[in-house]
Amino acid sequence: MQPQLPTPAPEKSPRINSPSRFGVRPGAPFLYRIAVSGLRPVVFSVEGLPAGLSLDREKGIISGSLSEAGEFVLTLMAKNSAGEARKNLTVSVGERIALTPPMGWNSWYCLSESVGEEQIRRQARAMQESGLADFGWTYICIDDCWQGRRGGPLNAIQPNERFGDMKAMADEIHGLGLKLGIYSTPWIGTYAGFSGGSSDNANGEPDEVALPPEQRLQDSQVYGRYPGLHECKVDRVGRYWFMDRDAKQWAEWGVDFVKADWLLADVSPLAPVYQALRDAGRDMVLSLSNSGRLPLVAEYQRYAQMWRTTGDIQDTWESISGIGFAQAEWQQHLSAGGWPDPDMLQVGHIGKTNAENREFVPTRLTPDEQYTQMTLWCLLSAPLILSCDLTQLDDFTRGLLTNAEVLEIDQDIAAQPCRLLQRDEEHSTEVWVKSLADGSYAVALFNRGDKDEKISADLNRLSGKGICRLRDLWRQQDLPLMTNLQQTVSPHGTFLCRVWL
Repeated sequence: MQPQLPTPAPEKSPRINSPSRFGVRPGAPFLYRIAVSGLRPVVFSVEGLPAGLSLDREKGIISGSLSEAGEFVLTLMAKNSAGEARKNLTVSVGERIALTPPMGWNSWYCLSESVGEEQIRRQARAMQESGLADFGWTYICIDDCWQGRRGGPLNAIQPNERFGDMKAMADEIHGLGLKLGIYSTPWIGTYAGFSGGSSDNANGEPDEVALPPEQRLQDSQVYGRYPGLHECKVDRVGRYWFMDRDAKQWAEWGVDFVKADWLLADVSPLAPVYQALRDAGRDMVLSLSNSGRLPLVAEYQRYAQMWRTTGDIQDTWESISGIGFAQAEWQQHLSAGGWPDPDMLQVGHIGKTNAENREFVPTRLTPDEQYTQMTLWCLLSAPLILSCDLTQLDDFTRGLLTNAEVLEIDQDIAAQPCRLLQRDEEHSTEVWVKSLADGSYAVALFNRGDKDEKISADLNRLSGKGICRLRDLWRQQDLPLMTNLQQTVSPHGTFLCRVWL
């Protein structure tokens, strides 16, 4: 049976889907793609563009740099043969970046140990060609397994034989209006067994505990496939620090996002990692992984733009529901520029982790479970990071990822926490709500049980103002005026609406 496709096709007239607030540090490279759906070609224009920035009118890419702190309000405009659209953009030049949750793609669940330059280029092109980039999907992130040996003028980690010219690859990605991410760790070794950002040797070479060459799956996988780093005892910060050199190398290549991966119960590497990125002279979003601890959240907020609240997620109902519905306490600590991260979206065609993937299989999540994960992650203001093969998106997955009205909930600039409004333990149903910047609310009904359930939500509990106007966001349809929302929801499914009081 074909999955239900409730998201309608995008309108032919232009719709500007990119975030309405963007943060950049003074003097840092500025790159902002105006994400627009609708018929091509589109002609772009911007009112109020400050000195130091320029617009590519055909691609809709704003680039340049701004030297002074402050705020600028720009009016973005897009026009095609079917109409035109306008949207205000506030550019905040200051210390805070990632003012809305990052949206993008990561190689781990897709490519894992087989990651290479040509595959990364293909995924970036697919993000553009599939239309995902027109809805705000931005980052193309290389996870673990890219690392080779140290070298070059900085004695920084260089890419292994699967990567050629990192800067040329970054330039191509930037030319699409997208951004490049990379992976490292302050530990001696990474989870997949490659070199990290510190060492017990002054020259940064792998320690004497590294596997002999004949025992390695890849030449630079010096500590062996997971759990090799634990067996080699390199799951720790070494005596000599090299992440500052690595960060300068990433800046030279044009990296925009860094996933720093270690057990976050130890916060001692946080300040050095942060400082390494700041001293590199380029804005790089710092994503902390993994298994954050709630009592340490102030430390994560101080240094990073996003931090993992959990271990690795899997494409099972038990995993996504167990993680997603346990995020309420973390919600009290989110802010514009600081996002609790419940890990990646388990949708589309994915591979096996810690493996040389050549083929990808559909997620084990049912369509309803995929809608639940996407709905819940948007309510949580979570970073939306894909890890599926973007070159083979089916209609269902594309519709799941390109519903502009749903994505607006995630990207809402108010950055308000969502909360549990009501729970029926007998029927395994829950209602969650999130306040939005325009004064409306996002309300989601969730059925965590194994049979259809009729779920009711008393909308008077939001403000006591009586009749409300509602819109079904997945179907993009207005609903009748009501005070009591009632829907039948499938097992492991959801219903998401926006409510105006």
